[in-house]
Amino acid sequence: MIVAGPVVLVRLPNWLGDTVMALPALAALRRALPDALIALVGRWARLLDGQGVADAAVAYPSRLSSRWRLGGALRSWRPDSAVVMPNSLESALAARRWGARVRIGYDADLRGGLLTHTLPLPSPRRHQVEEYCALVEAGGAAAPPEPPRWRLARDPEAEGRVDRLLESLEGGSRPGGLVGLHLGAAFGSSKLWPPASFADLAGRIESAGLTPVLLGAGADAGTAAAVQAAAGRPLPSLVGRDAPEILPRLLARMTCLVSGDTGVAHLAAAVGTRTVTLFGPTDPGLTRPLGPRARALEGRAPCAPCFLPRCPIEHPCMRGLGSDAVAGAVLDGRAA
Repeated sequence: MIVAGPVVLVRLPNWLGDTVMALPALAALRRALPDALIALVGRWARLLDGQGVADAAVAYPSRLSSRWRLGGALRSWRPDSAVVMPNSLESALAARRWGARVRIGYDADLRGGLLTHTLPLPSPRRHQVEEYCALVEAGGAAAPPEPPRWRLARDPEAEGRVDRLLESLEGGSRPGGLVGLHLGAAFGSSKLWPPASFADLAGRIESAGLTPVLLGAGADAGTAAAVQAAAGRPLPSLVGRDAPEILPRLLARMTCLVSGDTGVAHLAAAVGTRTVTLFGPTDPGLTRPLGPRARALEGRAPCAPCFLPRCPIEHPCMRGLGSDAVAGAVLDGRAA
């Protein structure tokens, strides 16, 4: 269905993790259309520069007025096709504004009339990697649902930035390597593991000869302080100190990453770092990181998965994940 013309636009997902999970579908589209100009449009599009899946990456602005101006600019490219990965009404409206005569996406959010070719949402839902691959496969691009793989091109300047970050860590590192403890989640507080649990895990990691390193965005500074307070001592921290353009390289330096169900977990798995991902309010069958070095632990609760951004009760799913079980998952895979 996707026209093998000179310009194909892809509206990427809005979240970092979903953007990483779209990589196998994007690679399949590139293989199917080697001569087309493929342009990615999305919040995280620029992060995919260097992945070999497109010719252009366009950041998708948050302001509606800026999106309207961008739509006019993309329309001037005279796109032949648009692949709409998000299931929102807004993304279908944008693709129509772009003027692509073929617009393919899932039939969701009452937007069927805005797309020229629709697929029914799978029932039951499938892993997000599979759903993105099915979308481009319906357009004519053979897309086996493989684990996402992230290419780290040679970049001495970026590697130097990571070197300086790691050299700045208080207390240095142990010979066993670094274990990243990612504290945040953009989805909401329901995905967060308690600070006391992170603090206890940090102690277990240190006892095993590894170095725990707190990771997160600037907004996670309060959580980092709570973890430090629960630990009763300073812990090495890079919270708020990295940047999206060097994050894949920083994660590649980690022996393992422990986190909630976040985009950072998907990125870490894609660069080949071992991951232990903690699930509570969301379903690991739909969004767990994929790959031979990725492990998911699920907090059991009668109400899980609820898919709520904030827990209205006592957060039994995430509190049910004990630091002993998480530490066991980290240490069991040390030789992997």
